[in-house]
Amino acid sequence: MLRIIIADDHPIVRVGQKVVIEASGLCKVVGEANGPDQLLALVASMPCDAIVTDFAMPGDQQADGYGLLGLLQRQYPSLPVILVTMFANVTTLRAAFNHGARAIVAKSASARELPLALKTVINGRTFVSECLRAQMDLAGTSSTRELPQLSGKEREVVRMLASGMTVSQIAAQVNRSISTISKQKSTAMLRLCISTDVDLYTYARESGMVP
Repeated sequence: MLRIIIADDHPIVRVGQKVVIEASGLCKVVGEANGPDQLLALVASMPCDAIVTDFAMPGDQQADGYGLLGLLQRQYPSLPVILVTMFANVTTLRAAFNHGARAIVAKSASARELPLALKTVINGRTFVSECLRAQMDLAGTSSTRELPQLSGKEREVVRMLASGMTVSQIAAQVNRSISTISKQKSTAMLRLCISTDVDLYTYARESGMVP
């Protein structure tokens, strides 16, 4: 029987995941963590065959998101990590795979996808939720290794927006017109396949643009 450790800062989510994972009779949840600190402590002390973890979880000592994925990849390179996330944009998909995730499951996906993802990664393959694969196809790429590139001015605008500034404030500070800043914001979001300001802030935080 496959041993699984799950991590999510919402207890009710962990309960649901445990039920879904163990329903097939092929896997057993041997540990539960409420954040990156507890997850890393569990993995260090409890043998497991795969990790199922949320993307955004508060931690006291350890970072979540890409930082957590990268640390797990470096310390446990042969241990498959399945990322369960609601940040379902193409940028997150590509970057998560680059940081070591072996599968990405959308929180909005059907219950059958998580057991399928576990089976897939245990067999040495990668997995992406059906709805997320559709987003990647619409973005015109099937590769998880190609990261979008922003221009210097686009990165500057994204960073300043994520730090809490408005388009008007940015325009005044960098001495460009409001329409130019708005266009650079729109172009950056288009390149990143991001449609909301929340996702744009998440990208900026996880990319290290803002604390």
